[in-house]
Amino acid sequence: MYLKELKARQFKNFDENNFEFSPKINAFVGQNGKGKTNVLDAIHYLALSKSYLNHSDAMNIQFDCDFFTLEGTFDKNESDDIIFCLVRPGQPKQLKRNSKSYDRISDHIGQYPLVMISPYDSDLIKEGSEVRRKFLDNIISQSNKQYLADLMRYNKVLMQRNALLKYFTANNTFDATSLEIYDEELIHLGKRIHETRKEFVENFLEAFLKYYNEISEGREKVNIEYISQLNDAPFESVLKEALYKDRAAQYSTAGIHKDDLLFTITNYPIKKFGSQGQQKSYLIALKLAQLEVIKEALNLTPLLLLDDIFDKLDEHRVTQLIKLVNEERFGQIFITDTHSERTEQIIKQINSESKVFRL
Repeated sequence: MYLKELKARQFKNFDENNFEFSPKINAFVGQNGKGKTNVLDAIHYLALSKSYLNHSDAMNIQFDCDFFTLEGTFDKNESDDIIFCLVRPGQPKQLKRNSKSYDRISDHIGQYPLVMISPYDSDLIKEGSEVRRKFLDNIISQSNKQYLADLMRYNKVLMQRNALLKYFTANNTFDATSLEIYDEELIHLGKRIHETRKEFVENFLEAFLKYYNEISEGREKVNIEYISQLNDAPFESVLKEALYKDRAAQYSTAGIHKDDLLFTITNYPIKKFGSQGQQKSYLIALKLAQLEVIKEALNLTPLLLLDDIFDKLDEHRVTQLIKLVNEERFGQIFITDTHSERTEQIIKQINSESKVFRL
């Protein structure tokens, strides 16, 4: 699978731009602010129905315009699929495949898998647990429709339970029977989500360690640990013990929505003890492992988007990374860089068909 062409209209800084891509390596070079990352974000949008950078769809509309459109042609199983997206403020997003609208946009997830490595990924290390849960959920959801459905339902029930807790406080009342209705569904869904996450992390860790060791040549010991309240107690007990705190806080303080991933290097949190180069190597290994597990689950090689990833990596780690992406296990690759000479030198080392776009 690969993306043959992209048409962007009024998307961020693009008035009306068309791109035709190489099936292997595509590099975008130019100064900051020219739109290199925006091309990758448009590709991400077509593949996963959302921006990598902005939570609000409307924020991607070009200034002083009232809509944006994206259209991409994917070669999948030797046939062309045309994906079209239209976003207008205050209206439902339109997403079509070969001129036919999806019944649910979530049905699009996993059809055209993609992995993006970006400077913004540093949030995975530096920010709170919500960012790491989203990372985990994004990987699993691309290849597991049941997990995505369970997660969406869990979040909806959680919102309803939180609303009920606020109602109890506002009206100085409490109804255990009403709360139990939500608890039962949370427990049912939460157990399945927890087991899927636990099994996934065990498999993911193997791929992550392999890639980190290849990038660093085994110079550092790293690990990932899945942190969950359900690791130590049944969900029923977790909810029961948290009830007093939930009523005081007026929201659900315990459950799989509090799960986290602990990233370590030499047995210490990489957030505090990893250098910039080590943290970037860690993030790259996370994303390459993501690509591998999605590829195995879907029997389809995801697109790989590398946004300005060569900064803060020493020459040795850059060389190791180039060797990795030059292997057959990777499919179509998109690279952005502000240094055209560095990009051209990198591409020369990758013995594949390539195309350079100067923005």
